[in-house]
Amino acid sequence: MMYQLDDLVRLIACLRDVEYGCPWDREQSFQSIVPFTLEEAYEVADVVERQAFDELPSELGDLLFQVVFYARLAEEQSLFSLQHVVHAIVVKLLARHPHVFPDATFKSFGYETLTSLDEVNSQWEEKKIGERVQRGQLDLFDDVPRLLPALTRAQKIQKRAKHIGFDWPDLGGVIEKIAEEFDELKQAHQANKTDAIREEFGDLIFTVVSLARHLNIDSEQALRLATQKFESRIGHAIELAQVQGIDLMAATANEKQGLWDQAKKLDD
Repeated sequence: MMYQLDDLVRLIACLRDVEYGCPWDREQSFQSIVPFTLEEAYEVADVVERQAFDELPSELGDLLFQVVFYARLAEEQSLFSLQHVVHAIVVKLLARHPHVFPDATFKSFGYETLTSLDEVNSQWEEKKIGERVQRGQLDLFDDVPRLLPALTRAQKIQKRAKHIGFDWPDLGGVIEKIAEEFDELKQAHQANKTDAIREEFGDLIFTVVSLARHLNIDSEQALRLATQKFESRIGHAIELAQVQGIDLMAATANEKQGLWDQAKKLDD
């Protein structure tokens, strides 16, 4: 027998039961489970990037648990239910896909010709802009969460700015700006001005994020993968050093480079 979504809803209701539930689950609130939600989302991303798809059902289940838990908390406070959550996302996605659902209903599916990916992206952004106007949101960036990872938030802010004309027209302009920011960072470093160094370093990273965006790369994912690669190679270098009897703390630069080159080959 396979459990269904209703079983998960029932399970969480039992965990939250005042008399017989779990003491830990009963103590949780919207605020207290936010860190767990973020952690579960990153664990899903990690599994996908490692292509460990046998682990994915479990990790997606953990993330789904978070969604249903939020809905249960809301239902207990008479705010909304899981059905409202499902309804809200279906309404939103029907409205944001006029190229698939022309009048934002399931009945209109199949009566619209497919458009290009560029047109789809443009329509998506226009829809989101319209929704912000309807909500009375005057600030272009109000709904970009401040707790997002810095690279992700920078990329989202830049995308918003692009839609009102604030962006480099081509890749060449971004590359020139990176060179300019790097020179300014070197000047700040030479002047030994701590605040200026931090500011110019931030400007450099922000511009590199723009480069990633122009290359259609997710900057957060790219950095995460690069860090994982570095982590793997350092691990191999440590193992090689142990096998070869090399003390890394006392090793010469040439010995370390040799270990690094060997580690790279193991990763290839």
